[in-house]
Amino acid sequence: MAIAVFHQIKGALTSLNPGAVREDADRVVRISLVAASPEALGRMETFFAPPHFSMERRAEAVRLLVRGPALGCDLEVYDSALLRPSKSFSFDPDAPDDCIRRILKKREDLMLPLARHLYPFRKPAAHKIIRAIAKENALFSLATAIPDIVPSLASIPWAVGEFSSDTAFLTMNQIRMAFQLAAVSDRPIGYREQKSQVASIIAGAFGWRALARELVGKVPFGGGLIPKAGIAYAATFAVGLSLERLYRLGYGFTRDERKAAYEEAFEHGKQIAGMLLDSVRQRKAV
Repeated sequence: MAIAVFHQIKGALTSLNPGAVREDADRVVRISLVAASPEALGRMETFFAPPHFSMERRAEAVRLLVRGPALGCDLEVYDSALLRPSKSFSFDPDAPDDCIRRILKKREDLMLPLARHLYPFRKPAAHKIIRAIAKENALFSLATAIPDIVPSLASIPWAVGEFSSDTAFLTMNQIRMAFQLAAVSDRPIGYREQKSQVASIIAGAFGWRALARELVGKVPFGGGLIPKAGIAYAATFAVGLSLERLYRLGYGFTRDERKAAYEEAFEHGKQIAGMLLDSVRQRKAV
């Protein structure tokens, strides 16, 4: 059985293209900064291109920042003291991270290149990726058992074709997450470049699979589906957090830290699965 699942995972990985992730992340993005004074403009530049960077890396970041309104920029960021156009973003020097969150929410298409080139975007982008893919895996785990949920897979637009097992899908999605996390962390992207992380994800897949099957088998009448989806969410979340730390600091979670992250995420994953199942029951009742 393990050999069969391994071959399924190997086949599923052919649908991944780390080169496309690399190409997207390497795009040049330009941000127009508009402020009421040179001092305010300087504060904005310092936030987006922090001084702890090396001179070379900071110069690269500053080249993406354009002083004043300019045509051809991907984003416009205005000092909060100024009136701004509706499609631009407001920068409050007392709460600069709010600007980052709004940009990532409204311009998800720019998330990879923004985070790769501009440091303040990195950690928020990484956590956004981790939460999104963990939720996708929980959804897919339920969808393979409950046909009514299948229409909800429209929320995973990149997932095409059929997968012979949810283990193959979940593993492939975690590896896709690894590529994206490397991208937003300004790390090398690809199977060869990330071979140790990819191997660890594949090895861990069999443990999560065995635990999920055991839970579903022990709880009658499908009651084990919520814990199963919780495992899919928690396993992906714990893997993602450990990878984010590895790319940011050079080392991942210890065994105890991974266990703590998993246990916390497991409860959240069960809540998400419960809400999804409730929505299915409500549709049936109509």
